Amino acid sequence: MTGPNTTAPAIDGAALLDDVEAFHRRFNVFPREAAYVAVTLWDAHAHLIDCFDSTPRIAFLSPEPGSGKSRALEIVETLVPNRLVAAHATANAMYRAVGDGNHLPTVLFDEVDTIFGPKAGDNEPLRGFINAGHRRGVGVLRCVGDGSHQEAKMFETFCAVAMAGLGSLPDTILSRSVIIRMRKRAPNEHVESYRLRTHEPQGHALRDRLAAWADQVRDQVDGAWPTMPEGIADRPADVWEPLLAVADAAGGPWPERARAACVELVHAAREGDKASVGVQLLTDLRDQVFCGADRMPTAAILECLHAIEDAPWADTDGNGKALTARGLSKLLGGYVTSENKPIRPRSIRTAGGVPKGYYAEDLTDAWLRYCPRPPEKSATSATPATHQVNGGADVAEELPGIRYIHPATATGTVA
Repeated sequence: MTGPNTTAPAIDGAALLDDVEAFHRRFNVFPREAAYVAVTLWDAHAHLIDCFDSTPRIAFLSPEPGSGKSRALEIVETLVPNRLVAAHATANAMYRAVGDGNHLPTVLFDEVDTIFGPKAGDNEPLRGFINAGHRRGVGVLRCVGDGSHQEAKMFETFCAVAMAGLGSLPDTILSRSVIIRMRKRAPNEHVESYRLRTHEPQGHALRDRLAAWADQVRDQVDGAWPTMPEGIADRPADVWEPLLAVADAAGGPWPERARAACVELVHAAREGDKASVGVQLLTDLRDQVFCGADRMPTAAILECLHAIEDAPWADTDGNGKALTARGLSKLLGGYVTSENKPIRPRSIRTAGGVPKGYYAEDLTDAWLRYCPRPPEKSATSATPATHQVNGGADVAEELPGIRYIHPATATGTVA
């Protein structure tokens, strides 16, 4: 006579993810439908993190307080395994907590702007922890011991990390994250009031179901290579691979929903990304300053830059400090000419003397490599905008005999 069947019944992964999504919807208003899909998949992936070589960060960001970021993180907290709320944590504490590979935590950072913001202070070790821990096998070397009896020890940093904060994050973190840009709820948007004593146990029940399902699909997910949507490659593919693997294991409508959310959120992140200051400077120089001119003095360039609306050049630090000749030289010096030499100001002969300035031929290679394609308007323009400098003289008058070149030629038109 055989004993009772102790095999646990198969769990419907798609139905379970539906329940997790519904739990989020009770308390969170996300800015787009794709966000619910991404957050649900992220919750589930934390239970399967041992199957993946990389883990995406998830970040709830907003420009203003009261946008639901902390609530979203609080709901995530109830659903993930081994939660570790890193309030006022030090880097050394995090290294030790995560270094225990037998009890890998899911780390939650609220008010992450205190780590990355302009008033963050000396938080470089903690920033390094968040930055490095997205990939398995990347560790940090730290000295441990007392006094002179210390030795170097490698600490693992790989773990799932969820964040919430004001403003933005460094580019290195953004590119490794699923970004949910939160906003204040409109008067017609309603959610349930979250009560810890009542609703946390409900979240924990879902967490336990996710853990049980993860045990059933772990072999299927481990080593999976999910098919990426067209156009998703490189870093975005690394971010979304674990989430798509989870969706494929769940089945039902989730594989299709996951890939649609992937495309939508990746494109939204690209549209919302601000170019680096250097790339923005190069683009503004090409499209709004030089506009086909082959050379311009520094004074004229700065005058033009300061006049551009919605650009940082007239107020580089938020306190009214405008970009200077020295700052311009420092920014451009990080890029090189076609001859692989740093871009530097050179003498320009004009009717009024020989001031320092910049030549388009020195900027052409950087324009081609770093800037987006020039707008159609620029491609048909044969003359630059005449920004007034030096008490009324415009650029064209300041440089008699100046040669203007076609912008498409200056940027090396790409077919």
